[in-house]
Amino acid sequence: MPHPNDPKLRSFIDVAPDSHFPIQNLPYGVFSAKDGLAPRVGVAIGDYVLDLWQLAQDCRFDVVEPAVFAAPQLNPFMALGPKVWSSTRARISELLRHDHPELRDNESSRKRALVPMADVKLHLPFAVSGYTDFYSSKEHATNVGVMFRGKDSALQPNWLHMPIGYNGRASTVVVSGTPVRRPRGQLKPPTADVPSFGPCKRLDFELEMGVVVGQPSVMGEMLTEKQAEEMIFGFVILNDWSARDIQQWEYVPLGPFQAKVFATSISPWVVTREALEPFRLHGPAQDPKPLPYLQQTQPNNYDMALEVGLRAAQMNAPRNISRTNFKYMYWSSVQQLVHHASSGCAMNVGDLLGSGTISGPEKDQRGSLLEISWNGTEPVELAAGVKRSFLEDGDSLVMRGWCQGDGYRVGFGEVEGTVLAAE
Repeated sequence: MPHPNDPKLRSFIDVAPDSHFPIQNLPYGVFSAKDGLAPRVGVAIGDYVLDLWQLAQDCRFDVVEPAVFAAPQLNPFMALGPKVWSSTRARISELLRHDHPELRDNESSRKRALVPMADVKLHLPFAVSGYTDFYSSKEHATNVGVMFRGKDSALQPNWLHMPIGYNGRASTVVVSGTPVRRPRGQLKPPTADVPSFGPCKRLDFELEMGVVVGQPSVMGEMLTEKQAEEMIFGFVILNDWSARDIQQWEYVPLGPFQAKVFATSISPWVVTREALEPFRLHGPAQDPKPLPYLQQTQPNNYDMALEVGLRAAQMNAPRNISRTNFKYMYWSSVQQLVHHASSGCAMNVGDLLGSGTISGPEKDQRGSLLEISWNGTEPVELAAGVKRSFLEDGDSLVMRGWCQGDGYRVGFGEVEGTVLAAE
């Protein structure tokens, strides 16, 4: 049987070359449809959602309990482990192949299992057990450091020795399309003697990737590079909304808190690690060499194009304000997971790790408005008479990402959020 990543594979479902969901992808999500059934697990293929619960009811799977696909989150399926992930993806690929008649030629089963994407509602794809956000782009960390500390001390002394991160809030991770209300908090601009409380005035986005942890680790034990890799189920696009003025006042001495916990948006489709395998590459050279537990033998970065569009309320369509690539990340997702567990921290099924803002070396590759507008001093022009230094009420942010294959794309769809006024 051909490998599910074979670039020559074709589905009996027509898939446009620029679609994010060809047969080589098969990302997992949770959906509900007009049939009135509860949210359940599906896979994206072209403009359709493949209902895995329905396929299981039709006895199309012999290695998976049907109940895992009836769940309103991916956690029960992820808990089954990498061997089941791989065999299930291979079986789905087989059922969708253009030269395999089992589903293609069974009209009644095909109609039950394939639901038009336009007719479904997509939900948060997994129950988020815990959320940790990292700070792993050297370009982003350098830009921010230059702004606030100057060129000579842009990077803090520890930054080149370990992935820097902080624990966020799983309770406010939301799926694409969920509006985001402008946060309130303590504000103290440099000109004020005392703080005040009110709506954030410098609301920002952060373009990130999210790692979805699909297997647990044992409290008190460290992880090897291989163990960490095998624990990763897949990836989502992640927007870590940020209140820069709240953050500026609160972050000393313990780091971000209220500035980050009000909302984190993720894409509804989880692209599996296996689907991204053809696009792996080595990341930037790390100097100084990391300590032994963080050293890598495998290419753990990905050649993944990313873009951000911003639409003001008075605009008909978003304007792209950033195009970058996940390959630039200094600390890889595997290194982040290894470091997270290195103290003995137990990782759980459903943990989410944010990569940190993804910025590249060029000005148009910056992954936040803080960098794009250089802390508000260089507003970006969206349309005639419309400029932004930070996000305003009514603004809509759209992020997209994909890996480009030979005649196909392995993509994530998009993550979108619109800013609502503070209450």
